Amino acid sequence: MEEITDKKRDNLLFFSWAISVIATFGSLYFSEIKHFEPCELCWFQRLFMYPLALMLGVAYVKKDWNISLYASLLSGIGGTISIYHYLLQKWPDLHQHDFCGIIPCTGQYIDWAGFITIPFLALIAFSMIFGINIYLWKLNQGGTNH
Repeated sequence: MEEITDKKRDNLLFFSWAISVIATFGSLYFSEIKHFEPCELCWFQRLFMYPLALMLGVAYVKKDWNISLYASLLSGIGGTISIYHYLLQKWPDLHQHDFCGIIPCTGQYIDWAGFITIPFLALIAFSMIFGINIYLWKLNQGGTNH
């Protein structure tokens, strides 16, 4: 069995943190520089991504790999919201409830290659963070140290 070193765990935690920071700054770029007004579901996704950037950064500095369980939970919930939001964008007929307020959740500020929207980008980030942290959590649970 492969020996998992502290350096590998550090790299995983750093990569997870870097993804969350890129996603956070990406969302701020779209809203503050491109002036894309976020809808309600965008705000909920931000509610789960922004704390990840802070939590994972602190965990990386403190070498606290146990944060992986909490990061998995936050990214899993955020990813689920992203999936729902993406489905609303691509299949607007699913939009039954008017909880999105003034900015419609079905709107697409970007649509690169016919499928890449802002919620899709968030889903990719949440999925990567989720996968890394589930892996890290399993390493910690397996008791494989040094």
